[in-house]
Amino acid sequence: MTQAVPAFFLADSLALDFLNSVATPVDAPVDWLGDGEGLLGWLRQAQLVPEEVLLATRERAIPGEIDRLAGQARALREWFRGFVRDHMGRPLREADLAELAPLNELLKRDESFGRIVAAPAGQSPAFALARMRRWNSPEALLLPIAEAIARVVCDEDFSYVKACEGPTCTLFFADHTRGHARRWCSMALCGNRAKQAAHRHRRKAQPGG
Repeated sequence: MTQAVPAFFLADSLALDFLNSVATPVDAPVDWLGDGEGLLGWLRQAQLVPEEVLLATRERAIPGEIDRLAGQARALREWFRGFVRDHMGRPLREADLAELAPLNELLKRDESFGRIVAAPAGQSPAFALARMRRWNSPEALLLPIAEAIARVVCDEDFSYVKACEGPTCTLFFADHTRGHARRWCSMALCGNRAKQAAHRHRRKAQPGG
């Protein structure tokens, strides 16, 4: 079923937002990829797949096909979660490449190509080279996720990939702050809870608190 709560996009990285597609916003865990409709909804919120492609995929899919695809997405997510947990806090090394074999296998399925398109009005030069993708099967919906994961693996310094310090939080983020001092998934969520907890602790420590 689709989730009434919007998915989290707090990580400053789409690949880490993908990891955060299962979380506990309040009391109960929410999995935004729990079924096929959930996966389509998350891809729509992430703006990874054009709306017309999502609609066409739903219309063409045989019964159960998108739900099975959501299962593949969850498996990819948990594989990547293990990779991030094992390697965050330090730069990636050449020796880590072998662990990325499942991701490379998925990337091999991509049918992307270049197309010359008109640049936005008034800009020079008049044309730009855009990357396009053939959406020939439902499985193609996983390819922009794989591409986002590949980008974070290649472009992100894993020294600054972190897990939120909230005691019960499961969210990850890329710390792009000056000094790399970010501690929380969001100041509005876990950061605020930590401030409230510290305030309660100070009050209890005061005489008569």
